[in-house]
Amino acid sequence: MLRHTRLLLILGAALILPVPRAHAATPSVRGYWKTPSGAVVLIAPCGQSLCAQIAALSRGKHPLTDTNNPDPRLRERPLCGLRIGDGFVEVDAQHARGGHLYDPKSGRTYSGQMTAEGDHLELRGYIGLPIFGRSETWTRASQPPPCPPPP
Repeated sequence: MLRHTRLLLILGAALILPVPRAHAATPSVRGYWKTPSGAVVLIAPCGQSLCAQIAALSRGKHPLTDTNNPDPRLRERPLCGLRIGDGFVEVDAQHARGGHLYDPKSGRTYSGQMTAEGDHLELRGYIGLPIFGRSETWTRASQPPPCPPPP
C-alpha cells in the first residue's frame, strides 16, 4: 500500500511540474537590447504603444549628455535614461511599426520599424519610405544596473 501511494504521488507530481520546451520562446521586440556601440536599450510598453529608452551606456569615451540635440535647451540632458523611441505599434510579438527613433549621435529623428528574430532585433530607421533608410541589428541583452544618478 505504501509503495502504491508513493507511485501515485510521483506520477501526480510529474503531471503538475512544468515540462521543458523543445524550442525557444517566441521572439519578441520587447526587452533589453545591446546596440552595436555597446549601449543597452529597453523596449517596453508606454501607454498604448512601445517605447525605447537607453538603459545603460557603453563603456569608453563618449558624451554622457545629448550634446547633438538640435534644441540647445536639451543638450545637457543625460543620455542614460533618455527615451529614443516612441509610438511603436506592436503588430505581433515579433514586429513593431509606426514609431519614431531618435539618434543621439546625429541629433536626428527617423520613422522606424522593428523585427525580432531569435536573439536579434533588426531596427530600420528611415525618412519617408522604409526603402530610403538603413537597418541596424541589436542583440538581446540582460537587464543592466540602473543608470547612475546625474552629478
